[in-house]
Amino acid sequence: MAVSILLVLLALSFSACGRTEEAGDTLIPNGKDVRAQDAAPSQVDALPGKASSLIRPADLVYRGAFRLPEGSGGSNWEYSGYAMTYYPGGDPKGPDDGYPGSLFAVGHDHHQLVSEIRIPVPVISASKNPDELNTASTLQGFHDITGGRFGQLEIPRAGLAYLPPQGQQKTGKLHFCWGQHFQFELAPSHGWSETDLSSPKTSGMWRLGDYTNYVTNDYLFEIPEEWAARNTPGLRLATGRFRDGTWGGLGPALLAYGPWNEGNPPPPGARLKRVTPLLLYGRNVKGAPEISVSNEMKMDGFREADEWSGGAWLTAGKKAAVILVGTKALGKTWYGFANGVVYPTSGNPDEKIPEVPRWPYDQRGWWSEGIAAQILFYDPADLAAVAKGARETWEPQPYAAMNIDEHLFDPGFNHERWKRYLLGAVGFDRARGLLYVIERRADGDKSLVHAFRIKDDAVH
Repeated sequence: MAVSILLVLLALSFSACGRTEEAGDTLIPNGKDVRAQDAAPSQVDALPGKASSLIRPADLVYRGAFRLPEGSGGSNWEYSGYAMTYYPGGDPKGPDDGYPGSLFAVGHDHHQLVSEIRIPVPVISASKNPDELNTASTLQGFHDITGGRFGQLEIPRAGLAYLPPQGQQKTGKLHFCWGQHFQFELAPSHGWSETDLSSPKTSGMWRLGDYTNYVTNDYLFEIPEEWAARNTPGLRLATGRFRDGTWGGLGPALLAYGPWNEGNPPPPGARLKRVTPLLLYGRNVKGAPEISVSNEMKMDGFREADEWSGGAWLTAGKKAAVILVGTKALGKTWYGFANGVVYPTSGNPDEKIPEVPRWPYDQRGWWSEGIAAQILFYDPADLAAVAKGARETWEPQPYAAMNIDEHLFDPGFNHERWKRYLLGAVGFDRARGLLYVIERRADGDKSLVHAFRIKDDAVH
């Protein structure tokens, strides 16, 4: 009986989001501005607040890539990289090579454990040969920083962000979130731990207001202190999620929160009240697992088969940009199988169900004709306007996009390897303008890390 009810719910949900878009629909041109760069509304005290203060794709200079180390602590870097954060206090005895600090990241998708690694000097390999790259070394082996609070997750989603002490905290924390592909019940998803992975002293889990998990529990990153003071006082973390289809809205979501404002720590299971939406392509409906959407709430170039998996708030002097990275679906999209067979989503019980294609096209989900590794750029002034209530959450649009396929070691689909997503999470060294981006399953089944630096002249 329970299975039958679940199937009916799935059919009804798919009927609300089952839609195929044609290749002729609007796509964001690679590296091009896609709207006029007008100043922020005068009633919003925003940073940077004018077009000349935006970081653009041309400001990101590729520095190369590096490999990840061997496994440790019962996990490894295969099928890895959906959460990562830069830690400025990491590797204090490391070499003076221009890449100080360390990275905390989540390893194998099945294990969901966290390790800390030393950052080697990235290398540009013209032949895209991983053997030409330097390899990171392990500073702390894999550990479970959640204390087993999430258990086994089906197609997990995760986020990590380091912040120095906030409020009454005495130490900096690894803030985290976890979730999974199907979440019909609202569940606590966020927490924090210490940076000592062997003694994480985990706190959590907490819910973000009444927001569905489909918009909260994937990417996670720091909001710059000055911007937060002006627009989201006390809320220094940005978290969000994009879920394929439309259950999470018609584009990526982003919410500001600061759990230290509601306890040190808030009690387990707490519903955090201080949550400010910055980006949401739809309306959250209290108690509903999916977002309510309409066409006027859509991100430019939205495809149901998109996958936005990481984010960062870039700053360079007085310039800034909020970026989201992931796998952009190109051309026609459909719900069904990789070879183009469409699976019905109308909810009509009389609609014919197609046979499942043979391997390797037997994975059902949202698919597209092509994919590209892409970085979206948002104006922080637009998000400030949303935070102040001057604009709707679905009004901000990316002002630019950057295709980084040329730097990938294994771009495009590889159905025989079940490889359909290109990028994972990102980390940002704010002091040096270094952006680290994970390419999933590009070194065999292990991930690689790519590095970009914001150009020096972008600071002025």
